[in-house]
Amino acid sequence: KVATAKDGVDALEKLDERVPDLMLLDIEMPRMDGYELATAMKADPRLRNVPIIMITSRTGDKHRQRAFDIGVDRYLGKPYQEVELLAQISEVLEQRATESAHG
Repeated sequence: KVATAKDGVDALEKLDERVPDLMLLDIEMPRMDGYELATAMKADPRLRNVPIIMITSRTGDKHRQRAFDIGVDRYLGKPYQEVELLAQISEVLEQRATESAHG
């Protein structure tokens, strides 16, 4: 089941209702950007363990590094291949399942 949000503020409101298995996140959004949203999620015990895959046209090293410093799991540049995205999603969810099994 996929839920969408129009920006970071909208996403945080939806995260109050439901903790997702995974989040796909763009950096460039109105009101609250992807970095701010990821930072807010990592600071919230309920949301801290939600894997985040950032998908963005900002492919520079400093953007990528900032995302990883926040705790983002994967960083995909646009344009991306759907196959690549699906592979990343599977890997991240498998990793998370393994980690919680060995918790």
